[in-house]
Amino acid sequence: MARSSAPLIAPRDGIVDEVKAAIGGAFLDAKDAAGEVSITVTRDSIVDVCRTLRDRFEYQQLMEIAGVDYPQRPERFEVVYHLLSLTRNHRIRVRVLTNDEKPVPSVTGLWPVAGWLEREVFDLFGVLFDGNDDLRRILTDYGFRGYPLRKDFPLSGYVEMRYSEEQKRVVYEPVRLAQDFRAFDFLSPWEGAEYILPGDEKVEGQAPGAPTPAAAGETKK
Repeated sequence: MARSSAPLIAPRDGIVDEVKAAIGGAFLDAKDAAGEVSITVTRDSIVDVCRTLRDRFEYQQLMEIAGVDYPQRPERFEVVYHLLSLTRNHRIRVRVLTNDEKPVPSVTGLWPVAGWLEREVFDLFGVLFDGNDDLRRILTDYGFRGYPLRKDFPLSGYVEMRYSEEQKRVVYEPVRLAQDFRAFDFLSPWEGAEYILPGDEKVEGQAPGAPTPAAAGETKK
């Protein structure tokens, strides 16, 4: 068996059934693929589920909270908690579903680091967290409009920021594209374009290769 450079995660057989029995009605779904376990639970039970995973199943660390946007779903957002067990060398993901109106209970009472992680999800997706006492933007600028990781957020954004020499301060203005979008032909750079590129006219009439230096006698004085 070839050695892999990826970190090895110890298998934990039966963990899905054990967690399902422990959390009861909070359990909705589970997936165990490629050695990675993900469970989906009800939104209101996330604090109790995380406490159970921390205290009974030894998932001591909250490594990350991520957001995913599925606009076609009634509850378009997934909030994904990545937990790590140091003693078992195992990871598990916990998912909850929500929208932009229903808040997710905060897990800052279990892991204080969740305060910043929940702020990131709020800043980028607009997901609310009930119980987070400092739910402010953390990555975007002051007065930023919209949530940039939503699928319906425009690629160019709504406003652009620049420093105004006249007003001597930073100002926000509607986005103005200073240059039209370029048309790309997607031709292979190895085969070359069929049309003349700027600068190609300089090489017409010149033999391939570097020019031969003139002899001393051919130099005009």
